Amino acid sequence: MDFEKLETQLSELPLYVYFFIDPKELEFSSRIRWICEHECPMYGKTWACPPGVGSVDDCQAKCLRYSNCLMIGTITEAADISNMEDALKTRPEHEKLTNQIREFFREQNIEPYILSTEACAVCDRCAIADGLPCRKPERMHPCLESHGINLIPTLDGLDLEFQYGGDVITWYSLLFFNP
Repeated sequence: MDFEKLETQLSELPLYVYFFIDPKELEFSSRIRWICEHECPMYGKTWACPPGVGSVDDCQAKCLRYSNCLMIGTITEAADISNMEDALKTRPEHEKLTNQIREFFREQNIEPYILSTEACAVCDRCAIADGLPCRKPERMHPCLESHGINLIPTLDGLDLEFQYGGDVITWYSLLFFNP
């Protein structure tokens, strides 16, 4: 893999940060999954969400099959961060960048495993509702929380903030890969 080429491509994007991290340094926790199960309206409704993604142990094992992870972050401002609809309107630009970076990997014949911000909105109706497999798994990016990843310790270790106050929103994606 040509890391220099990838870094050049990344430096040309409007990213807040990007870091290469060791997947073994990520914290996986059932407490994070609890939020999905008890507070998220998407729980059980898509293949990108629990229980469709598997147990936290299954998700951890899947992520740890990769020797490298690229974490990317973007910052944006919402009209009103306390309004969930306004906040979520800022997410598509981050997902667009995540997909653009996926293409950088594909140019080098590497298919990354991506976790991002989505509960998956690729299809109008998820196949899980009909007991069928995902129709577009190559486009679906489960959210970090679905895998039980607590990103806060990783961000703290990199001296990064998760929340900046005001109406500022940070979005993060993880792209797992083997060079």
